[in-house]
Amino acid sequence: MKSMTGYGGAKGTAQGLELSIELKSVNNRFLDTSVRIPRAYLFAEETVKAAVGRHITRGKVDVFVSVDSSQVDDVVVKVNEPLLRGYLTALRTVAETHGLADDATAMSVCRFADVLTVEKKEADQEAVAAAIEQVLEQALTEYDAMRAREGDKLREDITSRITAIETLVGVVEEASPKTVADYRARLEQKMREVLDTAGIDESRILTEAAIFADKVAVDEETVRLRSHISQMREMIETDVPVGRKLDFLVQEMNREANTIGSKCQNSAIAHVVVDIKAEIEKIREQIQNIE
Repeated sequence: MKSMTGYGGAKGTAQGLELSIELKSVNNRFLDTSVRIPRAYLFAEETVKAAVGRHITRGKVDVFVSVDSSQVDDVVVKVNEPLLRGYLTALRTVAETHGLADDATAMSVCRFADVLTVEKKEADQEAVAAAIEQVLEQALTEYDAMRAREGDKLREDITSRITAIETLVGVVEEASPKTVADYRARLEQKMREVLDTAGIDESRILTEAAIFADKVAVDEETVRLRSHISQMREMIETDVPVGRKLDFLVQEMNREANTIGSKCQNSAIAHVVVDIKAEIEKIREQIQNIE
């Protein structure tokens, strides 16, 4: 289990570039990756997003890529040969026409406009993208380790709350039959008060008690609730993202608790149901942080 919130960073040198990558994430229903990278290296953006997608399934992820190319020998000086030949031809013509010495030197002709041009070497995009990906993997390893540590804490908290819910469900299961028995006793007492010495129809009492028992029976709900708890225990121990499944399961648990609450005719059980729902709500809040 991993949290959706985390941070990771790494630095490295490759292709003469000084690379620094940081990433952080917060909760989000789906994976939303934002990459901030220098314009000259935008060709690596999709490589970065693909690497993030291999590690993360949910969350708002911000990746910051810093590239220092100041130490890279990527400058090329080029000679504009056609222009240079044109200058030399023009100089010879001037020298011959006006009887001047043809004393052109390399230094003098290179000073003419646009004879020399300075350009940057074209980067090997595949190599640079691979270098960025390599440093990013290091950052993602640190990021995953942080999320896993947070996930362990979430698992511990959810496990303790599941145990508490199980205990409370046991209280409901124990108190439910007693509720029916108490109802029958009250019903019989009222009938004796109304009928006084007249005979009491035992079958009528049994019928009324059976109808009441059917209305307040929560066996099905508690069985399903225990089933959901069992499924949740299995899910939080797996190594795959389970956040969405847990979210659905919590909704089902809350539905069962609501049904129990609507059926109960006992104030003590009603208080227990409130405690169950409170624990479910706390689990739901924690699940919002799980990938």
